[in-house]
Amino acid sequence: MGLPSNVRHYAIALGANRAGRHGGPVKMLAAALGAIGGVVVASPVSITAPLGPSIRRYANQAAIIASDESPPDLLARLKGIERAFGRRRGQRWGARVIDLDIILWSEGAWDSPGLTVPHPAFRDRMFVLDPLAAIAADWRDPLTGLRIRHLRHRLMRALPLMPG
Repeated sequence: MGLPSNVRHYAIALGANRAGRHGGPVKMLAAALGAIGGVVVASPVSITAPLGPSIRRYANQAAIIASDESPPDLLARLKGIERAFGRRRGQRWGARVIDLDIILWSEGAWDSPGLTVPHPAFRDRMFVLDPLAAIAADWRDPLTGLRIRHLRHRLMRALPLMPG
């Protein structure tokens, strides 16, 4: 990826589909990037159909951040940002003001209670792979060895064609 090897890097997925303290979903993502800090690069925002019961479309984005935090420490900080932005635990896949997930980190895999990196479902989510491929297409999944662009291509081939 061309990032310095002496600093930990994380791929973070951001999503929102409700207005919150900082405005509409796109403004919530911009404010979240500011709160996270250490942003090396961020993808353009994409608008996607909801997964699950929510009827509101999502604003999705990916960012690569530099941080010396361990994965559990970063997760705790991201969950704190979600709470500060007004996120409340509720229905799985329901509408939310902000969702921040650790997708990958530069040191490979991590598994502990409450946190698995790479994110267990990221390979099956185009709303994660699309923005991530825009900024880190060559980052390799430590479990499959495949690059993000290859995972995205595989998922695109597996998805049914939408009527035009």
